[in-house]
This record gives sequence, structure tokens and C-alpha cells, in this order.
Amino acid sequence: MAMDFQGRVAIVTGAGGGLGRLHALALARRGAKVVVNDLGGAVDGSGGSATAAQQVVDEIRAAGGEAIANAASVTDFEAVQAMVKQAITAWGRVDILVNNAGILRDKSFAKMDMADFRLVVDVHLMGAANCCKAVWPYMQEQNYGRIVMTTSSTGLYGNFGQANYGAAKLAQVGLMQTLAIEGAKHNIRVNALAPTAATRMTAGLLPEPVLEALKPEAVVPAMLVLAHESAPTRTIVCAGAGGFEAAHITMTEGIYLGMGETVPEELAARLAEVTASEGQQVPASGAVQGQVEVGKAMKAHGH
Repeated sequence: MAMDFQGRVAIVTGAGGGLGRLHALALARRGAKVVVNDLGGAVDGSGGSATAAQQVVDEIRAAGGEAIANAASVTDFEAVQAMVKQAITAWGRVDILVNNAGILRDKSFAKMDMADFRLVVDVHLMGAANCCKAVWPYMQEQNYGRIVMTTSSTGLYGNFGQANYGAAKLAQVGLMQTLAIEGAKHNIRVNALAPTAATRMTAGLLPEPVLEALKPEAVVPAMLVLAHESAPTRTIVCAGAGGFEAAHITMTEGIYLGMGETVPEELAARLAEVTASEGQQVPASGAVQGQVEVGKAMKAHGH
């Protein structure tokens, strides 16, 4: 069974180059109608021209697909709403949103300007939130939606010089967790992709054979799976160089110590038990943490 996107309408942000362009091309090749969004700026978010998006649209059309260009900045909610209206006017629906747009302003935290912190968070987090908010009522109404966030190993695990980027990228996972819960009854599935790929954002950092392995093309299958009708929900899929993994935010079994005077000392002494991974779980929602903790307390007091 080939993965088919016939009749689906997709919006891909930051699709003028790199991974976003490949996402747009792949969706179009499999039958989706695509809004190719790109501000056309530099890696640091400066400047902007609609030509990047238009070139990808031309590529899609030359291959027999359907696409329209959009040059909205994802940080501008009104422009994002207009972009979604553009899709609705052209094709009557929006089925897929791939939040791919992003910028880098790398520096060690000691040297980082707070304006550079704020702008990176604004593009990645508020940009994703703006796009989700703009498509949400349409997805609810049609009882169908697939949203792909783009997180990063930097957000999940950290990376020197990327405090701003990492904070913004893990924030997208937090957004995914709640939107997946709220979207479930409307058949809106929300997932996150953590790509390892050599694009403009990693230029000049890696040796040639590694660059060859890290072709952004290798990430695209994971996006297709997360954007498809058969997609899971609340799943973080890591992809790069032909490998695919999942990242989980787990909670360990932990221990019960109660509220006595010496609990700080006991906790310090038994921290290894708290962090031990045997019996850990992936909570179905944030409420599970409280249930586990109250459960321990009840059990300890013989309830």
C-alpha cells in the first residue's frame, strides 16, 4: 500500500529550501496540494523575499503537482491567518500542517543577547503556535487534521551554544502534548519530528562523508508517516542518515518519603533510586504524575 495524500491539502512552513522544500515536494509527489510558505530570509531570520517559496511552487507544478506560494512570517499571526485563508479559498480545506520554519542565532549563553533569545523562541515556538491556532478551527470543523512539529535533539538533549534554539524546540514538544490530547476527539493527530540533517543550518560544520549520510532526504519518510491518515499521535520520531528512533518523556517509579523533617537528607541519600529507570512509564497526560504521587501516599498510609 503506497502512502497516498490524494485530496489532502498541506501547509509547510519554511519550505523554500532545505528540509522544508523536500517535505513540500514529497507531499506534492504523493498527491497533496501544498501551500509552500517561506519568508525567504537568511538562516538568522534577517531579510526576506518571496522568490524561495515561488521556486519550490514552480518545481512542484513542473512535476504535475498543485501548489501555491506564501511569504508570511510565522511570527505574524494575521499573516498566518491570511495564509490559511489562502489555502481554504484555493482548495476548501487544510488537512496537514508541517511546522518546519526556524532560525538560528547560536552563541554560548554567556555571550548571547536576550533579543536573539527572544527572536528564536518567537519564530520556533510562537510561529508553531500561530500556525496551529490558525488551522485549528478548520481541522476541528472537518474532523480531520495532522500536525507535525519540528523539534530537535538540541531541545531534547541539549547542545552547546544553542540555549535559545533548544528551549524553543522542546517547547514545541510541550505544545504537541496538549494539542494531541485536545485534538483527539476531532481526529487531529499531533506529532513531532527530530531531524538530523545537513542543510543551510549546519553548513560548514561537518566532514564530507558525514554530510553525505545526513542528506535531508533521509528525514522525509518520517514526516510522511506523521502527516499521513495512519499517523500515530503524541509521538516524537527521530530521523537521520536512514535511521529512525523514538524519544519518550518518561517518569520513573520513584519512591515515597512523606513529609518529615529529614526528607531533604533522605531524598539526597536515595536520589539514585528516584532516577533508576526500571519500571518507568510514559504518562498518558500530565495528570498521571499526580495520580502516581497520591497513590504512593495512600498506600503508605494504608488507604
